[in-house]
Amino acid sequence: MNGLSIKKQLSLAFATLVAAVMLVSVIALRDLAAADARFAGFVHGIDDRESMAVDVRIAANRRAIGVRDMVIVKEAADVEAAKKMALEAHQAIGEHLRKLKGAVAAAPDASPRERELVARLLEVEGRYGPVAAGIVELAASGRRDEAMAAMTRDCRPLLAELLAAARQYVDFAAAAGDEQVAASTAQYQAQRWWLTLVSLAAVAGACGLGWLITRRLMTALGTEPAQLADAARRIADGDLRPVEGAERAPAASVLASMGAMQRQLLALIGQVRASAEQIATVSTRIAQGNNDLSSRTEEQAAALEETAASMEELSATVRQNADNAQQANQLARGASEVATRGGEVVGQVVDTMRGIHESSRRISDIIGVIDGIAFQTNILALNAAVEAARAGEQGRGFAVVAAEVRSLASRSAGAAKEIKALIGDSVARVEQGSGLVDQAGATMTEVVGAIRRVSDIVGEISAASAEQSAGVAQVGEAITQMDRATQQNAAMVEESAAAADSMKRQAIDMVGAVAVFRTDDQPQAGPAQQLPQERPEQPAKPVQPTPATFRPARNATPPMPASRQDNPRGEPARAVPTTSWVERKTAPAPMAAAARAPVRVVAATATPARRGAPAPELQVVSPTPVSRKIAEPALAGDDDWTSF
Repeated sequence: MNGLSIKKQLSLAFATLVAAVMLVSVIALRDLAAADARFAGFVHGIDDRESMAVDVRIAANRRAIGVRDMVIVKEAADVEAAKKMALEAHQAIGEHLRKLKGAVAAAPDASPRERELVARLLEVEGRYGPVAAGIVELAASGRRDEAMAAMTRDCRPLLAELLAAARQYVDFAAAAGDEQVAASTAQYQAQRWWLTLVSLAAVAGACGLGWLITRRLMTALGTEPAQLADAARRIADGDLRPVEGAERAPAASVLASMGAMQRQLLALIGQVRASAEQIATVSTRIAQGNNDLSSRTEEQAAALEETAASMEELSATVRQNADNAQQANQLARGASEVATRGGEVVGQVVDTMRGIHESSRRISDIIGVIDGIAFQTNILALNAAVEAARAGEQGRGFAVVAAEVRSLASRSAGAAKEIKALIGDSVARVEQGSGLVDQAGATMTEVVGAIRRVSDIVGEISAASAEQSAGVAQVGEAITQMDRATQQNAAMVEESAAAADSMKRQAIDMVGAVAVFRTDDQPQAGPAQQLPQERPEQPAKPVQPTPATFRPARNATPPMPASRQDNPRGEPARAVPTTSWVERKTAPAPMAAAARAPVRVVAATATPARRGAPAPELQVVSPTPVSRKIAEPALAGDDDWTSF
């Protein structure tokens, strides 16, 4: 059981007890069932068969008495009563013997001796029954002497033999019942001893398992559970003094493990305290490095002043370009409307040309009809001439032909008139199309004029863009000079200030966290601990802008205070001396120096550095950062500790 867990040991112990109880119960139930079967066999088996044999003997005696009375009595009524009793007893004997025979044949516990005794009883009754019946008949017929002689000679020996056979069976049944009772008693005594032994073994096993499990539990725990709970509660409360009794506890016990945990926690707390002091020292050194950046900040401020002036000029140029672009947009809209009208006129011209085409097609059809008619007219005229030549004076056929010719002539005349009308319509449409084409030409002329005006305005925009490019070039040069120092200074200021502030706060938090633990050499303290103070540093020289060159941009958003930049949620602001701030606007595209974002500088009043506070640093504000190291606030949050 050494390799089993406490759960498995307890389960095994209770399973053993349950198995022992079930074994005792099964044995007891089995013995009770056997005893019940023996009792049922005794009551319904040998005892019933013994009762049947007794009934046979009683009925035999009654039959013998009835036979005797029939021979002895004189009165007819007495003879009749004796006869009735003898006959009823005779029938009862037969019924009891049949039941006894069937019971013995069906009994599973019937022995060969019992079957032999029953067969003997049936054999004697088979001989005695007819004799008794014959004596009854003799007595009933009045032959008393013969009946008396038969009774004396035959009936008495057979009756004695029948009663002896019945007595033997009764004695055998009684002896068999006594044997079953004795066997049941012996089995009860044997099972009682067996159940007693099993019960004692179960009790002994339960006691042994209980003692073994208790001993193993105490060995695994090392002490009482209450003492373990008290030790765990003290460690949870920050009391790291040695756990009582942990040195004497077994190596694998819970108490020994708690002692080892206390020692490891004590060593860990010592390391954390030492690390907190080192972090405080490092944060002081980093804060001192911020003073080295003040000179670079001054150079950066001068470059920012020049950039601000250039940006003002560039802003005016950009506004002019915007106005020109607006005018160009209006002119372009007018040109679009003119082009739309020209398109409508051209559409009308197209419709007119379609009408002309349709009229021409109809003219072609009509001309075809006229040609056909002319052809037929020629044929009819030829026929008329032939008929006239044949008829001579009989010109009836010629008259018919002449009528047809006149009809064709009239049709030809109508077609000619229609052709004339269509031709006139086509001419009118052509004239109308010519007028529309003239209008379209005039419209196109207007479009050309508008386009020329747009071209002129675009030229003006191009000139303004050239001036703007020159200004952007100046801004690019200033930004190029400024960016070198800005990239270095801003990164160093940001990382140094954020790291110093973050390390200082983390050092305070760590010291406060480990101060709740109580050790042997140091009592339990509050969460506040004093850290080494930084040596005072000289504030950086504030940068003053030149009035002649510095011009603030129009519609500029005022700068956000440093406390609001660092704490947008309204938390108490940290006292940070501010010498200047920079606001970067969004750059058009990440291109070369000429495409960098314009910068605006506003001087702020310098505040002397408080004792223990970081050195003055540059505050940067940017709605859309161009350079991450410049655009982000100088004081980062605690998350920047990992980047440092």
